[in-house]
Amino acid sequence: MPVLNFQEWMQNVGVFEEIMKGFIIGVLASAPMGPVGILTIQRTLNKGRWEGFATGIGASISDILYAVITGYFMYLVVDIIENPIIALWIKLVGSLLLFAFGIYTFRSIPKHKVVDEETPIETKHKLTGFIISGFAITVSNPLIILLFVALFGQFTFILVDNWFTQLMGYLSIVAGALCWWFALTWLVDKARAKFSHKVVWWINRVIGIVVMVVSSLMIVYALTGHTFHYIPFSDDPTPQIVE
Repeated sequence: MPVLNFQEWMQNVGVFEEIMKGFIIGVLASAPMGPVGILTIQRTLNKGRWEGFATGIGASISDILYAVITGYFMYLVVDIIENPIIALWIKLVGSLLLFAFGIYTFRSIPKHKVVDEETPIETKHKLTGFIISGFAITVSNPLIILLFVALFGQFTFILVDNWFTQLMGYLSIVAGALCWWFALTWLVDKARAKFSHKVVWWINRVIGIVVMVVSSLMIVYALTGHTFHYIPFSDDPTPQIVE
């Protein structure tokens, strides 16, 4: 019976597993209420749900751009990061970065308002303009690359010689981001009468707690070296943790 350690199991994933990892990465990268999140909420409240969602679409385009850039450079050094010792350190450092990001999100106090001055293109082509402005605000913060490095390292997102599965993973990052913005604008639109700055503050606190818990669990996995029994031809091919 073959035994895969955690790192090997994460590398020997199928399309479904990669889609799930990409979806989670997309949500985690989009969820914190930074400037583009506040702007999306404002536009949803002041202009309409689809105007707010268009802003989120622009942010999602920026996210996938930075995700591809991050993935490309990690792929170039894949021979290095696949070394078990280096992979362990990447996971540990990535976990610590994610934990710090969770603390930052938990303690952050979103601004009451982000300046929202319509540009000529927004006035002429409303939704297109909102997409462009959402993209511009998000792409102006290249530090998100550090977040993607941490997330990719945590979830062992980069796969070698499996371009189709990797492509599906990148598409799922977009899907995760879009689902987050769709759900957020739907919630804001439905609860617009009760939606306040305090709600945004609580959203950040919940997201921060979730990120800290997930990163803590990944630290435990990395340090304890869980292994998985994998039976290729059994009726249930799901790897199982063994101590």
